[in-house]
Amino acid sequence: MARAVVLLSGGLDSATCLAIARAEGFEAHALAVRYGQRHEHELRAAERLCRRWDVPLRVVSADLRAIGGSALTDAIDVPKDQPIGPGIPVTYVPARNTVLLALALGAAEVLGAQDIFLGVNAIDYSGYPDCRPAFVEAFERLANLATAAAIEGRARYRIRAPLLQLSKAEIIRAGIRLAVPYELTHSCYDPDPEGRACGRCDSCRLRRQGFLDAGAPDPTRYIGGT
Repeated sequence: MARAVVLLSGGLDSATCLAIARAEGFEAHALAVRYGQRHEHELRAAERLCRRWDVPLRVVSADLRAIGGSALTDAIDVPKDQPIGPGIPVTYVPARNTVLLALALGAAEVLGAQDIFLGVNAIDYSGYPDCRPAFVEAFERLANLATAAAIEGRARYRIRAPLLQLSKAEIIRAGIRLAVPYELTHSCYDPDPEGRACGRCDSCRLRRQGFLDAGAPDPTRYIGGT
């Protein structure tokens, strides 16, 4: 069975991505990154998902808080109830997906995996530059220039982004077909200490609208129960 590395944040999109990798017959190896994010609830969600599916999980650390520049890694308020539109929001973490993919590439080379799954989405998202098709294509070219396995002809790396052109509702419908336990996932940028979602940040609003558009019940625990 071919192996694949799946970047797993613990959120809705990456959980669906992991389910797709498994459904395609890969021996999935999940990689979660403690990058200095505001909270650990998403990492706990990644652990829950991997226990449910009996998928090996590796958690690595890369302290992007030392760089800062984002509401997710710095002393900057997470925007709430703001229009989601043109422009790059302050929740963008500088170079995050580049760093995460580099770590996944290293894991893939060690594991002998040639496929790396990434749950980025260029339709219902917050405008991050590292969630676009051009970024995914560029990193795949880089992966095949930067590794001994590729240069020696032992691997041809593929960056798999199966959600790239799907709406949030389409992602959720795909996940439901694959029995993704969305109640175990976490998407909120600014949860309370119990892990309940704020319901007001961009990520919460995109998630809530996705379930609504998909015609599916939203299992998220929101502050105030709404």
